Amino acid sequence: MESSQTRAAFDQHEHDHRDCIDAALTVAQEICARDGAQLTKTRRRVLELIWAHRKPVGAYQLLDDLSRERGRVAPPTVYRAIDFLLDHGLIHRIESLNAFIGCHHPRETHTGCFLICRACGATAELEDPKLDRALNDAAANLAFQVERRTVEMRGLCPVCAQTAEGSQFAH
Repeated sequence: MESSQTRAAFDQHEHDHRDCIDAALTVAQEICARDGAQLTKTRRRVLELIWAHRKPVGAYQLLDDLSRERGRVAPPTVYRAIDFLLDHGLIHRIESLNAFIGCHHPRETHTGCFLICRACGATAELEDPKLDRALNDAAANLAFQVERRTVEMRGLCPVCAQTAEGSQFAH
């Protein structure tokens, strides 16, 4: 049985994403104002493009997107914007894909854990304080000083799992 939380986590399939993009841009502006940072037109546009892709997107795709809009854009322009957005917690890096995705909880200090669909690429950020504590406690028990943490799990999102299940029985 699919819950509303499940549908919200994997909303890439059927969803009007413009509201999410608008909300992300508004929150980004608030965070930058709070931090005394400037959300330039380029930074804002890169954030908007990351959210518009709905799935993890690489720097070269963002470079292509910006170049189509503005003419030739130098790679450092995109990388600087990405670094800014990462530093302010507005996006996450999906390590295994060398790609980026918008953060659903930029106002909260957290470490993302990601569920990545191997079939369609839909990616959900899993927010679970108990999981965070368990990972931190396990590292501390081994006297390990965590500098960066990335948790990524691959599998099938509910839509693709249902499709795969249906195709198994069709034969």
